Amino acid sequence: MDQSIVITIGREGLLTVIKIIIPVAGLGLLTGLLVAVFQATTQIHEQTLAFIPKILVIMIALILFGPWMITTLVDFVVNLFRNIPYYIR
Repeated sequence: MDQSIVITIGREGLLTVIKIIIPVAGLGLLTGLLVAVFQATTQIHEQTLAFIPKILVIMIALILFGPWMITTLVDFVVNLFRNIPYYIR
């Protein structure tokens, strides 16, 4: 196994993880921003007000994007296992 193959596999793995995380983290970040703006305008600084909407949005995002996330991960792993003979030469 060559160093370039290891670097390529690592890069593809990191890109796959980033691609999977972006929708869920993006929606969580957007929700946190909206709650922070709401808290700043109303001057309500309750911890549960910031926590519960983020949890709900992230759970909804996982339900919506879950099948796509699983498919993306399975495609990466199947591609990795299929190419094992080429990696070991």
